Amino acid sequence: MKYRAEIDGLRALAVLPVILFHAGFESFSGGFVGVDVFFVISGYLITTIIISEMAKGNFSIVNFYERRARRILPAMFFVIAVSLPFAWFWLGPSDLKDFGQSLVAVSTFSSNILFWRESGYFDTVAELKPLLHTWSLAVEEQYYVIFPIFLMLTWRLGVQWVVTLLAIIFLLSLSLAQWGAYNNPFAAFFLLPTRGWELLVGVFAAFYLKYNTHLKSQPLNQFLSLLGFSMIAYSIIVFNKTTPFPGLYALIPTLGTGLLILCAVPKTFIHSLLSMKSIVGIGLISYSAYLWHQPLLAFARHRLLGEVPDLLLIVLCITSLVMAWFSWHFVEKPFRHKLILKRKFIFAFSSLGISFLLLTGLWLNATDGGLVYYSPEKQKALSNFINANDYTERQHREITLKKFNKTDNKKDILIIGDSHSQDLANMVFEAELNNTYEFSAFYISNSCGVLMIDRENLKIRPTVHCNKETLFLNNALVNQMLAADEIWVVARWRNDDLNYMKESLENILSVNTNLMVFGTKYLGSVNSKWYIDNDLSLWKKSFLHEGDRDIFKETAMINDSLLEITKLLGVKFINTQGLVCNSNDFCSNYVDGNIISYDGSHLTPYGARVLGSQLKALVLKQAN
Repeated sequence: MKYRAEIDGLRALAVLPVILFHAGFESFSGGFVGVDVFFVISGYLITTIIISEMAKGNFSIVNFYERRARRILPAMFFVIAVSLPFAWFWLGPSDLKDFGQSLVAVSTFSSNILFWRESGYFDTVAELKPLLHTWSLAVEEQYYVIFPIFLMLTWRLGVQWVVTLLAIIFLLSLSLAQWGAYNNPFAAFFLLPTRGWELLVGVFAAFYLKYNTHLKSQPLNQFLSLLGFSMIAYSIIVFNKTTPFPGLYALIPTLGTGLLILCAVPKTFIHSLLSMKSIVGIGLISYSAYLWHQPLLAFARHRLLGEVPDLLLIVLCITSLVMAWFSWHFVEKPFRHKLILKRKFIFAFSSLGISFLLLTGLWLNATDGGLVYYSPEKQKALSNFINANDYTERQHREITLKKFNKTDNKKDILIIGDSHSQDLANMVFEAELNNTYEFSAFYISNSCGVLMIDRENLKIRPTVHCNKETLFLNNALVNQMLAADEIWVVARWRNDDLNYMKESLENILSVNTNLMVFGTKYLGSVNSKWYIDNDLSLWKKSFLHEGDRDIFKETAMINDSLLEITKLLGVKFINTQGLVCNSNDFCSNYVDGNIISYDGSHLTPYGARVLGSQLKALVLKQAN
């Protein structure tokens, strides 16, 4: 395969936005599309190699997997090996257990499935996962298993039939992605069936260039390459976490990448740009840079309790490139030399590395992230952190869209909201309010804001803020809203919610006029490792950072705005933050020797008990 320097330049265009997006720089709000660019490049390069060998009749599936093992595994093993000590010393048992589960998923090429089941890619908690980025490697690895076998089975039918079948798969995958972007965005984002079409964009480019030359018209190449570059740049700058993805919107960066592969030929401006030595250099180390950046950012956020200064973020981004050069030069390059490292060694090394990750991950999971090695006193102190997320969901899951029992005399209350509605459900049960009232609940995903109701049709209306439940369980939810004696709405409200919050509440009121709105809460940064490694009095003083104070002030401002809106609408309001805080400037996450929030926002069992008792007093007072 003839080397194309501009393809390495294109890799640089893919990896830099991803790094800057994960660092949190708002100018690169769509930087996540760099992964889509990588998918197209991968589809192009892999297909070019395979069909060239198939055309010559010398394709070997063993050779193919040997090349993939040399390319992917050594650098990945090295980055994870370096990350392990930091994970052990800096992560608390709960996070370390999660890290162990990530190791198991990496070793079985199923990271995308794990992170799909755990949380959304854009959720705040995702920033703290050192191996989150391996989801895209899993997608490619699954593709590497399926695609060569598909070509081996269909090649005898002829190129036209192969391309026709691939076109059908492309349309099915794209259609599924478009549906999933609005109905099940987490699955659509992470899984191969809704990402496969992006790889196929590169596949089609490879087939075209195998049997055709580049376009002869230099002006047309100039225009189309500029268009392709602009499409990628537009996606990086304009897209954000609310963009329905990876549906039709993803056509913009992927087709843009396809145009660059086909048209960024010599003597075009984009070819000259992407072939610059410095750009190509970043492209050469792009795989290692992709591997390094997320662990560096995640561990820094763990260590600094989430508040990483912009200057340090820039330093970490640069560090990821420096570490990438090191691992490219001393790990990637040596493992590609077939004369030095034979195939037998590569397969043995790969098997050993995968087994080590698998066993380490299983051990971390089985020991609850090393919890069993702490003293009984510290194990008791950590009980507020271990599996706290499972607790958060438990009561809510049991009452999700539970039918009200209209034969009793209890008041029927429907809880609607994001993950904070799960907190509210736990508060209700800890305070035994369920003995007085009957509860049902509906969860709006973390990627959503406030529920929007179509007043005329009484159905949930899609918005850019919510693209999961918009077309799911609509009738059941609306019927439950109509049946409820009162609706409680709760969320981690944010500034951008304020613009459409009033309209949302008005629409809910059009279904049921008995409404109570709960304000947002923030209880301060939490790091369980610091909690157990330091004297509690020292920890109590050290956890409050300037960034926390800013969030406290923002939270107070949002609750003040909510209060005004609810007064205007004539509905009840409870300031959730006020259930535990005495001041807008400070809110202790440490009450009577216990932590009340395991992540600064969601409640531990003890926190649900504390806030639940306060809530019970308020609710019963209002009832009287």
